[in-house]
Amino acid sequence: MADLENGLWAGSDKVNNANTPLTTPFVTAMVKGGANGFALKGGDSTQGKLTTMWDGARPNGYQPMRKQGSIILGIGGDNSDSAIGTFHEGCITIGYSTDAADDAVQANIVAARYGA
Repeated sequence: MADLENGLWAGSDKVNNANTPLTTPFVTAMVKGGANGFALKGGDSTQGKLTTMWDGARPNGYQPMRKQGSIILGIGGDNSDSAIGTFHEGCITIGYSTDAADDAVQANIVAARYGA
């Protein structure tokens, strides 16, 4: 899901029953913002490729994309400590990354051997 400020979004709605939960101890998650929508990708950080979990329109009220404030990795925009889990690493790319770039980032994460 993506934290778009007023809640977590699994696509153009807060619920997307087509998505399956990521239940591995180490998870790779990507939010990609484009001019006319956004994408969510996720997978196991220890093996395999990413799955596209959403690639489509933004929720009502979030189109067009507005970049206000800053990008914060590891906490929500409200700076609260109410999330569970531990954030280990993050990266920000310029522009809307290609699938090949996403795959290369995932391969690099897998090569780090989390949990080994």
